[in-house]
Amino acid sequence: MTPDPAPPAQDALIDRYIYLTKTVMPAKAKAERRDWPVVNDHCFQRIVLDHVCGDVWYNHIARPAYRNMTAAQTAKAIDLCEAIIAGRENLSAMNRQSLRWRGKLR
Repeated sequence: MTPDPAPPAQDALIDRYIYLTKTVMPAKAKAERRDWPVVNDHCFQRIVLDHVCGDVWYNHIARPAYRNMTAAQTAKAIDLCEAIIAGRENLSAMNRQSLRWRGKLR
């Protein structure tokens, strides 16, 4: 049984999240924000989704996340991405916390 397709509004949210994490953030990291601790799209996704969930994201959202997030989770992910891009969130601190949740940083 396949899941019901996402409603159109959710599709637009997912498209925005994907665009921010796969295009905007990696480009900004490579061109402008050399102080950011990551440059790859999957790293931005890990950090943002971990913070959406307050834990390792795949403990709370089935894979692939973009197909299984709720609209509220997707909206929160977009808000976090935009806050990181605008400098209102500290990506380095968020990355450290994400790694702590994963047991990779003490």
